[in-house]
Amino acid sequence: MTYIWRPNQDYLENANVVRLMRHFGVADADALRAVSVADIGAFWDAVVADLGIRFRTPYHSVLDTLNGPQFPEWFVGGKLNVVDTCLGRWTEQSPDAPAVVHETEAGTVRELSYAQLADQVARICSGLRRHWIGPGDAVALYLPMIPEAVVALYAVASLGAVAVPLFSGFAPGAIAARLQDAEVKAVITADGTVRRGRTVQMQPQLDEAIAACPGVQLVVVVENLAGEAAEPTGALPSDAAGHPEVVGWSSLLAEPPYSATTPTSASDVLLLGYTSGTTGRPKGAVHTHAGFLTKVASELAYGFELGPGRSLCWITDMGWIMGPLTVLGTHACGGNLVLYEGSPDTPDSARLWQLVERHQVTTLGVSPTLVRTLRTATAGLPAQGLSSVRVLGSTGEPWDPQSYEWLARDVFAGRVPVVNFSGGTEVGGSFLSPYPVEDIASCSLGGPALGMDVDVVGEDGQPLRGAIGELVCRQPWPAMTRGVWRDDRRYLETYWSTFPGMWRQGDFALVDEHGDWYVLGRSDDVMNVAGKRVAPAEIESVLAADPAVAESAVVGIPDPTKNEAVWAFWVARPSYGDESDEAGEHVARRLRDRVASQVGKPFAPAQVVRVDALPKTRSAKILRRAVRAAVLGTDAGDLSGAENPEAVEAIRARVKGLR
Repeated sequence: MTYIWRPNQDYLENANVVRLMRHFGVADADALRAVSVADIGAFWDAVVADLGIRFRTPYHSVLDTLNGPQFPEWFVGGKLNVVDTCLGRWTEQSPDAPAVVHETEAGTVRELSYAQLADQVARICSGLRRHWIGPGDAVALYLPMIPEAVVALYAVASLGAVAVPLFSGFAPGAIAARLQDAEVKAVITADGTVRRGRTVQMQPQLDEAIAACPGVQLVVVVENLAGEAAEPTGALPSDAAGHPEVVGWSSLLAEPPYSATTPTSASDVLLLGYTSGTTGRPKGAVHTHAGFLTKVASELAYGFELGPGRSLCWITDMGWIMGPLTVLGTHACGGNLVLYEGSPDTPDSARLWQLVERHQVTTLGVSPTLVRTLRTATAGLPAQGLSSVRVLGSTGEPWDPQSYEWLARDVFAGRVPVVNFSGGTEVGGSFLSPYPVEDIASCSLGGPALGMDVDVVGEDGQPLRGAIGELVCRQPWPAMTRGVWRDDRRYLETYWSTFPGMWRQGDFALVDEHGDWYVLGRSDDVMNVAGKRVAPAEIESVLAADPAVAESAVVGIPDPTKNEAVWAFWVARPSYGDESDEAGEHVARRLRDRVASQVGKPFAPAQVVRVDALPKTRSAKILRRAVRAAVLGTDAGDLSGAENPEAVEAIRARVKGLR
């Protein structure tokens, strides 16, 4: 029987989203969804009031679509700064409440209360102002998940400057491309970090990138490895002509605090979230103070049960949209943000559960790939210590039922919901999300997120049910990117050119006969086999049930007979020790038979290839486009966000001669 989460009375009576249901006089989540898109202005106005989002100057209208749905104006006439809502009110109401807890791989823990966090933000603001950073200046954040990343984000926002978060594992070329595109004036970085027990130098990567970025005038270095007493060292001398000034974080932290926040307008730019594509330069999604704040606060309050006295830990990176989302969303709700610097399976698979127990995490965010890794590890189920968890979160890729149900039913005994939500950098949050007060089927995304007029349509743009179609949104929402940074043409071509008047996300999705929603992968990942669409996740779920398979990736390869043939790549479980070709071929035959019997004979993989690793991002999303490029011998595109780009070349060598 398929696992289904069914809420108990505690969730039905006390969940945050129930406040909104009572306000609108509705009895369930689906009724609230309907209300939320019937009048999106009234809905988001109610969210602002319910969550106490602070506007210094009240807005005179919630939404203006005079320039079309592609370019909406939200909270027109309003002035606010995200720092007022995220720090100011809690510093007044509960200054000693925990705001940030940070743990390293080595087990070192640091904590900041709201008052301490606000004080550090004010001091870094003072230091940045002394170096002539002000409203509209772009400041890049090239940092691991450390408290200084949180302080830096708020300090930049407080000044009315524009934050440009960068993935902490970027190589120099990827850093330089984003610094150039955003015309970054200052960069806040760290000397390095520790991951899987290895020291990873970060400042040298930045030094090399800056050589191609003459617009960078200031580099601030957090002494994360050397200790606060050390001064930053690097390839760029601060007094050399043409080079930026280099200063230590600790020197800025010694500045007298500057507590005033810049009264930005609702539409002023808060941050640029860069996405990587298969071709072309990265896209900078533009997010504003009011829109992004309102959306992420609603996500964490209503979907993930955040509030004062509760804590969130999401395994992510500041360079992904989940980094800023969890920072601002947690603090907008008055919660405590638990940061983990390192790999959550180091030294073993028990580390994540120990983190939850030690810091009494109430909302835990994980990726399906991480859960698959933990499920196949030899350490087994955690013995105890998970009673604090109230909600599990996931995003980024489709689930397989085995891993989902292991987490929900076996690890957490069916007592907490899995809020599996889907959106993107340009969305500024989710398109689809279940809520703790409704039944949630295994692997389901529930339905449209509140305030999101989402649909699945066919090629003719008409609604589609029971079949795979394109995921679209029919009305704007507050955190919708205001465009691609300085490239409106690219923005319109990417999101608005396929279906007139509708945002096309680029994902294939399905609404089944029960009304449950599923995202099946990027449109360019979905395969067309003999005229029939099939999503990689559908076949990968079958492969995941095999006792030999730890994880897998399925891609479509051009085929003269079927249009595309299915190729499957699998990584063995640690307990599967036989590496002989004969054993591998035995598993391959078994996997083909499984797919043929459970999905259909036309979808049985033409090739089943065992590999040592699959290329992934640090947030554990499998890069299927890179796997496909390795088979085809083509350019894998932008791999700057890959955790292990060497896996692509290993696959390329492994499949040589198979086509």
